[in-house]
Amino acid sequence: MPLVAHNGLPTFTRLAEEGETILSPEMAVHQDIRELHIGLLNMMPDAALEATERQFFRLVGACNQIVQFRVHPFTIDGLNRSPEAADYIARYYETFDEIQRDGLDALIISGASVTCSRLPDESFWNPLTEVFEWATQNVTSTLCSCLATHALIEHCHGVRRTHLGYKRWGVFSHRLIDRDHPLVTDINTRFDVPHSRFNEVFRSDMEMAGIRVLVESDKSGVHLAVSSDGLRVVYFQGHPEYDLISLLKEYKREVMRFFNREIEEYPPYPESYFNQSCIRTLNDYKRNLNQARAKNLQCPEFPETEIIGSLDITWRDTGRALISNWLGAIYQVTHNDRRIPFMDHINPDNPLNL
Repeated sequence: MPLVAHNGLPTFTRLAEEGETILSPEMAVHQDIRELHIGLLNMMPDAALEATERQFFRLVGACNQIVQFRVHPFTIDGLNRSPEAADYIARYYETFDEIQRDGLDALIISGASVTCSRLPDESFWNPLTEVFEWATQNVTSTLCSCLATHALIEHCHGVRRTHLGYKRWGVFSHRLIDRDHPLVTDINTRFDVPHSRFNEVFRSDMEMAGIRVLVESDKSGVHLAVSSDGLRVVYFQGHPEYDLISLLKEYKREVMRFFNREIEEYPPYPESYFNQSCIRTLNDYKRNLNQARAKNLQCPEFPETEIIGSLDITWRDTGRALISNWLGAIYQVTHNDRRIPFMDHINPDNPLNL
């Protein structure tokens, strides 16, 4: 069902141009349909800020539930921003104070870039945990993506993520290991999900913390898990929100970092993402780039346009179905009664014991 363009955020225009149904506030008031208010805590760095915003808006807008959605982007302190990004956020994003005042039915928390070996040492840690604590008491369900999953598990359960020693990235086959949960109703039993991370929380650690694992890959580990009550927290380690070209853009950034001598080794290809034709093209480009780098010449143009036509997206439908099931479950909880149904099961002395 449609997104409501309740402010001037450029993402609404971009999505409308892609063919998504976007309602103006004036059109929305004439629809006899319940609204759900969804927060998006966007912690991604400047280069990925707007793309991440569009990706999650697009997933929500593709939901097949009979609901209108108002998505409220906001961010937190402790994240380095350029003047341009700070201005964009000031113009189009809400503040956390406004989010707390107006309330949410659901919350999505993106990943973030890190600079410290320990998450609690990050400058955004305290503001992020403040959001966690508020959401636990006031939001029906919170969906955590990648780093947010790791941070919430460490904050609530004391389980620290493990550095893999390499970057796990690519598109990986996954399987349902728990087919009875409403979030995976009518989902394919095997499907692909992109991953991009250096760290992991393992299935054994999740299950010891009482977290219910729903989807796993033999190669990339757990993708989808939920809190013990089944809905209050949804954990993603993969990235079903990614666009067709998200991993390509990330690979290109890493190649440019190598050319500029910010990293020492040429980046490996994302696994199971490029076909053989793409790899031949990229191998030729690697040789040209290395020659230019050795001679201090200008960087050759990256063959992005040539590569895009050979890429496949094999995760979008399942990602949309998962989000649709998640929002449908939230709608069922909030349709007749806006109180948080899980509060009776929370220890008042330890409300974050999820």
